[in-house]
Formats: sequence, structure tokens, C-alpha cells
Amino acid sequence: MKRVAAIQMASGPNVGSNLTEAGRLIGRAADAGAGMVVLPENFAIMGLHETDKIKVREKNGSGHIQDFLAEQANRHGIWIVGGTVPIEAGDDAHVWAACQLYDDSGKIVTRYDKVHLFDVHLSEANETYNESATVEPGSSIVVSDTPFGKLGLAICYDLRFPELFRSMSDAGVEIIAIPSAFTAITGKAHWETLLRARAIENLSYVVASAQGGFHVNGRETYGHSMIVDPWGAILDELPRGSGFVIADIDLQKVKDTRRSFPVLEHRKMPCSIPHV
Repeated sequence: MKRVAAIQMASGPNVGSNLTEAGRLIGRAADAGAGMVVLPENFAIMGLHETDKIKVREKNGSGHIQDFLAEQANRHGIWIVGGTVPIEAGDDAHVWAACQLYDDSGKIVTRYDKVHLFDVHLSEANETYNESATVEPGSSIVVSDTPFGKLGLAICYDLRFPELFRSMSDAGVEIIAIPSAFTAITGKAHWETLLRARAIENLSYVVASAQGGFHVNGRETYGHSMIVDPWGAILDELPRGSGFVIADIDLQKVKDTRRSFPVLEHRKMPCSIPHV
């Protein structure tokens, strides 16, 4: 079995302060035995304005935030799922929300760019989000071989689109990392339900790292970072505040569950809709 952890924090507009806090929590998780650590979405910056992340964007493979992730992975000898890093896109007004996977030597193994962008209005709080104004959407799934199993990467709003995760399942996924920054309102209504559903329907572990608390920009995020097993059981959860959740990943449990409950083999996709 391998032990994994998910970091929870409430990032602000200062990249240096956020990296200091992330480094502290990564160290604590590594000391607790985690061989892989997942950071939340926007861990390095939650700006006062959506355009603030564009000001700190980096070239793919180099930059202060990426150097920090590589150094942390190498220092602690752990794999890191690097939350999201704002990476230069095709124009000066947009970035990729890139989730990079680092191995235990600090080398980037793969990268996933957030596919589904959060363009919604929450009437209950009179909050409007227009992520597509500053983020370029990705177009590909990512499933990568790791010592912890076949790892799929998704980000926050992606959680609401089960077809993305079914594509991961078709690629053999066994563990899914989901860096997130769910709002307090949507998190209370849907976060746990969606995470457990993605684990259950794909018979995979889900490791969900969340922003959790009040931010300088006035936003409140839900927290409740958690690790869910392939049967939908919550192995560890952190409701609020900075810290981490940690649990063992047992790939034999994935295999045994899929063998005794072969729902993935039973899946059928109707080829047409009958006329009535």
C-alpha cells in the first residue's frame, strides 16, 4: 500500500506567502508518510482580481512556482500533484490552468489543463464567475502510470462532468486527483455527493484537495478535502482550515472490488434512441 495526502489551505494574493504555507504543509504530510501529495487549485495565488493570475503566469516548465514544486518533490522524495499553475497560453489575456505531476526526483511527468471552466452566476450569494475570460480550456484527459496506480487528473468544475471520468476509466484509471476551490455554496450542496459518485461509478480512489476558508478577495471556499475509496467510503476529511488529509491507497482493493462488483464490465452504451 502507498500513502497519499491532500493539502487544504486558504490562499491569498501573495505568491511567496502561499508557497511558504504550501511548503510547510507538504513537509508535514511527507513526515506523516505520504508518498504523494496533492495541492489545491490556485494554491499559489487567489488574487484580488481574476486577472492577477495572468501577472504571475509562467512559461511551461520554468518559473518560480514550478521551481518550488520541483524542489519540494525532490527534497522530500515524494510525488506532487501541483494543484494549478497559471501557464502562458496563446495570448496575453489568458492562461492555462495547468495541473502538473512531479515525480520524486522533481521531474515533470505529465500535465493536465483544466477542460471545464466555471462560468456561472450564484444567485444565492449574488456571485458571478467568468473563468473563461482569463483561462484557456484544455481538451485532453490525462491518465499516467505512477507507483500509486494509474492516476487521472481533473480540476474543480470538471467534477460535474462524469463523462470526463468515464474516459479516464476507459484508460484504466485507479486513483483520481482533483485539486479544487469549490465555493462555500456549491460545496455545501454538492461537493461530497459528487466526489463519492465519481469514486463509486469508476471504482477508483478519489483524492480531493480543496481551498478552505475565507480569502482576502472576499471569497469563501468550502474546504472538506477528502480521500474516498472505490466503494465510496470517506477515509479522511478536513472540514475547515489549513492542514491535510491522508490515507493508504490499496490497489488490491481496487482489483478485488472490480472483480466482485464488475460494474465497469457491465456498462452498455445504447447506439440509438428508439422512435415512439
